[in-house]
Amino acid sequence: MRIALALEYDGSGFRGWQKQPGGNTVQDVLEVSLSQFAGTPVRVVCAGRTDAGVHATAQVVHFDSPVERSLFAWVRGTNSFLPSTVAARWARRVSPDFHARFSARGRRYRYLLLNRAHRTGVWHDKLGWHHHPLDVEAMQAAANLVIGEHDFSAFRAAECQAASPVKVMRHAAIRRCGDLISFEFEASAFLHHMVRNLVGSLVRIGQGMRPPEWLGELLAAGDRRLAAPTFAAAGLYLVAVSYPPEFGLPSEEESAFLPFLAAA
Repeated sequence: MRIALALEYDGSGFRGWQKQPGGNTVQDVLEVSLSQFAGTPVRVVCAGRTDAGVHATAQVVHFDSPVERSLFAWVRGTNSFLPSTVAARWARRVSPDFHARFSARGRRYRYLLLNRAHRTGVWHDKLGWHHHPLDVEAMQAAANLVIGEHDFSAFRAAECQAASPVKVMRHAAIRRCGDLISFEFEASAFLHHMVRNLVGSLVRIGQGMRPPEWLGELLAAGDRRLAAPTFAAAGLYLVAVSYPPEFGLPSEEESAFLPFLAAA
């Protein structure tokens, strides 16, 4: 029996999603917790392998259940073994052909940036920060240029293992609410560091260091060296993964327990 499980987690204390020799990853603690609850080893596959310090409110994984448990029990039982910074949100039975990564038809990321003169003391590991005032209209004009199918090599990390740099960007929106700026991107898939690299270049545009057209020039050039440095991981959230309706999975995004995610 194959189970799909949705998770939310605070990534600030982890070395990223993917299992590593040194441990301390989200995958590590989830597999240990599932295995403890099931009483037998359980391995998972995720929709998006988030980096160290990156958070999720709607990560989706699948695993093949070695034992019979109710869906309610998979959530409550797994949560009883997970650390306080990771929580299962829902579980669903899915067909054997469901794959958390390859069945996904889109992913949505949100980057939250505090834009004020002084840094935060409370949300330091939950928000990015930039002290110079930013022009949201200029950044949105630039973001409009990445909509559609493009080669995103200019925003691809050197260690990226994706087979192709060509992705389809379906949505790119930038909004301000007080001192908080939200950068939201939805695409078929994302390259390693792609969102954080886009945010870095958009911040340069918002600061007036470059015109909005610069983002289009970066896309055309396809040279990572010409774009801005990678922005901090702290403000990045995986907030939604979409699947074909035949799998019958919930489509909600962020958790109601994180209201600041919707503030923008």
